Amino acid sequence: MCSLSCFCSLAAAKFRERIELNKDKIPAHVLQVIEEELTKLQLLEASSSEFNVTRNYLDWLTALPWGNYSDDNFDVLRAQKILDEDHYGLTDVKERILEFIAVGKHRGTSQGKIICLSGPPGVGKTSIGRSIARALDRKFFRFSVGGLADVAEIKGHRRTYIGAMPGKMVQCLKNVGTANPLVLIDEIDKLGRGHAGDPASALLELLDPEQNANFLDHYLDVPIDLSKVLFVCTANVVEMIPNPLLDRMEVIAIAGYITDEKVHIARDYLEKSTREACGIKPEQVEVTDAALLGLIENYCREAGVRNLQKQIEKIYRKIALQLVRRRELAEPVQAAAQVVEPGESNVECIDESGKQEIENNAHTGAQSDERSGHDQVPDTPNEVDVAAEQVPQPADQLTETKGHTDCEKNQSEAIDNSEKILVDTSNLSDFVGKPVFHAERIYDQTPVGVVMGLAWTAMGGSTLYIETTQVEQGDGKGALHVTGQLGDVMKESAQIAHTVARAILLEKDPDNPFFANSKLHLHVPAGATPKDGPSAGCTMITSMLSLAMKKPVKRDLAMTGEVTLTGRILPIGGVKEKTIAARRSEIKTIIFPSANRRDYDDDELASNVKEGLDVHFVDDYSQIFNLAFGEDEAAKK
Repeated sequence: MCSLSCFCSLAAAKFRERIELNKDKIPAHVLQVIEEELTKLQLLEASSSEFNVTRNYLDWLTALPWGNYSDDNFDVLRAQKILDEDHYGLTDVKERILEFIAVGKHRGTSQGKIICLSGPPGVGKTSIGRSIARALDRKFFRFSVGGLADVAEIKGHRRTYIGAMPGKMVQCLKNVGTANPLVLIDEIDKLGRGHAGDPASALLELLDPEQNANFLDHYLDVPIDLSKVLFVCTANVVEMIPNPLLDRMEVIAIAGYITDEKVHIARDYLEKSTREACGIKPEQVEVTDAALLGLIENYCREAGVRNLQKQIEKIYRKIALQLVRRRELAEPVQAAAQVVEPGESNVECIDESGKQEIENNAHTGAQSDERSGHDQVPDTPNEVDVAAEQVPQPADQLTETKGHTDCEKNQSEAIDNSEKILVDTSNLSDFVGKPVFHAERIYDQTPVGVVMGLAWTAMGGSTLYIETTQVEQGDGKGALHVTGQLGDVMKESAQIAHTVARAILLEKDPDNPFFANSKLHLHVPAGATPKDGPSAGCTMITSMLSLAMKKPVKRDLAMTGEVTLTGRILPIGGVKEKTIAARRSEIKTIIFPSANRRDYDDDELASNVKEGLDVHFVDDYSQIFNLAFGEDEAAKK
């Protein structure tokens, strides 16, 4: 009994010691709860289940960093340097973080914010969170909520349950030891919803600036101040985040990287880290710029750089294997060179005077062998003395050893020089296999009924052809059939395009009954790829009119935009990606909706991407008609 009471006293003493270290910073309402629980603990039997529950509860309450805040580093220049070291490009994200630091410097303190980084996989959203924490000198904690279906993971369990624990946020504060860490909530667009409640709704209290100053965990059951925590969320698709939750966030979109940026990232970041990880020296390998460009264009067209990193790792693994094989093949040769006869070694490695001496030794040895063949023995010890005099002196031995070492050194240098491996476009496929992507451009001059469109994809952007052909002709047989795994939106766009094309042809050529008497088949190639989005209407109309008038569109022309039944052009998304895709296909003329002019001008497109492009912004289809077919009319204007 005495031992149990001593155990209770020790536990209470440990908790009181924790409190004393931080008593001035613990809120009054928390101190009151701790004192009540300590009193309760001393009255309980150590063998009772209630004792363990109370002890665990006090353990969590006293382990939290109440009022302990790490000092923020408000040095903007240092933060800029750190962000540039870790990431290439991403100007919007870096500027937003520097603004946050600048505001904190003016105020003398920083308030927590909720930033949501959205973009395709592999663009560096998660690693940006680590860089922000390093720039601010804040503790970093990451937890992923992808597939999370239990509210207790966020809000904690009630203490009455067996094995009850606090939520992730309380665990975070205990782990990092400060009340103002940077918390990265990963994959917030993939929140689950199960029988145990709705985690998205539970996150509202955590992320709402009006509520998180008094965040209530079910286990602790005392308010916790999270207003100084900087939350960074990541998501691939913002539309998947529930609107009430999205409303609390500041969304920063990361569109992805263009080819030039990928080359810089591969050269300055990925290649360097991969080479060090493989233990390869820079002088042993040379990967040319043309090889990197070919790798990006033919193997890694997606918006992010995760796949590019995998391919570079693949190259360096094969290089490491080649270097090891060469070294192991060279080792037997070196060993054989060291285990040769002394006479042979000396012949290779000493000067002319040494050669003459060896020849004399060999001649004397031959005479000795001849005498031994006749069973002759030395008559006097003088012959032994003469033989002893012919043994090389120590100075001669040093000369021979030095010559032998020089030979080995030359051989080693020759092997090192031969080990440098060059990776170029000619042998790139030997390292990474056959190209995954091929040229998107099929026609130098698109035939009648074929028009190039621009599309946004998960890869960042691509060009696609829309083809229309006549299936059947006859009075009153006007109809439209569409293929190419089109979604509902694109099927509706095709019907609208058919109607608008009939109206335009009736206006331009009233005597042409093509649409009334022709059954048309409209196809969008790459049928294995689902396609759905409101940006193909212009291209479909142009394709149908090209077939009806039997006139191909202008050379090197691509377009994007949705059309209403009255011919008005509606804005689209993905201007940056579509411009890059057009550039990759060597398109000279692009047609965008007028509403997207600001996106094109303000977008972070490099000047070399825009260079040489003739971009037209239109708000009515009649302008597209003149650009696509009416070369003479356009010239007159």
